[in-house]
Amino acid sequence: MDQGQLINDFLRKEMLHFEEYLQASVKSDNPLISEMVGYLFNTTGKRLRPLLVLMTAKACGGIIPETYHGAVTVELLHTATLVHDDVIDKSDTRRGKRSLHAVYDNTQAVLLGDYLLSTALLESVKTKDLNIIRIISELGQNLAEGELNQLTLANGIIVDEAAYFEVIDKKTASLMRASIAIGAITGGADSERIDRFTKLGSLLGICFQIRDDIFDYFNRDVGKPTGNDIREGKITLPLIYALQNAPKALSDEMMEIITSRSYSDENIDCLLSFAREQGGIDYAYGKMESLIAEAEQIVTGFSFSNEMEKLMYLFLGYLKDRRY
Repeated sequence: MDQGQLINDFLRKEMLHFEEYLQASVKSDNPLISEMVGYLFNTTGKRLRPLLVLMTAKACGGIIPETYHGAVTVELLHTATLVHDDVIDKSDTRRGKRSLHAVYDNTQAVLLGDYLLSTALLESVKTKDLNIIRIISELGQNLAEGELNQLTLANGIIVDEAAYFEVIDKKTASLMRASIAIGAITGGADSERIDRFTKLGSLLGICFQIRDDIFDYFNRDVGKPTGNDIREGKITLPLIYALQNAPKALSDEMMEIITSRSYSDENIDCLLSFAREQGGIDYAYGKMESLIAEAEQIVTGFSFSNEMEKLMYLFLGYLKDRRY
């Protein structure tokens, strides 16, 4: 049994309860909304962010109704951004099936995304905590800013490691940071403990995105076409490293493909092979290892029950070793 399954089994009862809260939050008398929501949530998503909310709350003292509302908030906000991202990226698949805008159309998908964002805000109010509402509001800003920054990098064909990390901090890490903070707050943690958990969330989010980016460089079933990031103009960490450290003539040859946006299957394969052969994947894994080690230090500093400590380390292992 893999680590992800062990984590889900540990919180099976709580996650089932979460699904009840989630379904209640998106229930609508509008037939089209109900149909689109049904299509969107009729999938085996990982529910990673609500899992983090519940796991952290349990570690800090216990899960209360407000914890579930917080977990629903981050899941709805996350799902809304995926719907919007697929429209922006013109991506027709999501998690191995057709994306929402491919089944309906761009207009309906964007509006459904807006509906989910509004529903997320309503759920955040149900936490009865202004600090959580502030966290969610700032999260919405960070996600939008991260997407705009990513578009700027793609349009300008900017190869910059610091800019890459800024984007993933705004997008992926901000969601995990918010999830863990909400779990800690509703679990009854004090401010010092909340701050440490929030730092942990940042590290987990960055690791998650680096691992996600690595998937794009290998031919395996990862729920999206291999090389899709490059096709969308996204130059991620393995390719950034290779472009900055390969012999200049070879790097210039690869940059010519990128600047001309000549993304034939042959050229995509060439770029993927280049990143692998020039140490980009090893470098990305090294970054992950360093961040996981820092996260382990934070976890070691907490006073958990043996059961919760085991769960936290399982989660760190899952981030490092997960399959898409």
